[in-house]
Amino acid sequence: MKTIKILSACGTGVATSTVASETCKRLLAERGFPSVEVTECKAIEVIGKAEVINPDVIIHTAEIPTDQLQDYKTFRVLEFITGFGAENVADQIAEYLRSKE
Repeated sequence: MKTIKILSACGTGVATSTVASETCKRLLAERGFPSVEVTECKAIEVIGKAEVINPDVIIHTAEIPTDQLQDYKTFRVLEFITGFGAENVADQIAEYLRSKE
């Protein structure tokens, strides 16, 4: 199975993107995606980072310019921070990734 590339963006590129990244990796592993590589960034860096790493998915906890990221599938993942609804969002991400296999 290929390594899934995820770009994780938050306001500062530090705390919440790290929590979201770790939660996403764990939940995707539980859904059959054991190889996940996450790059974290600030919300203002997301366009440039996406162009460089070409992620399979972009997850974000802060507002990002989704209108400028139409070539990428994005998921707002506040649930990965709060814990409420995280399983549902992980299911949606896994379903999307399976559709691209």
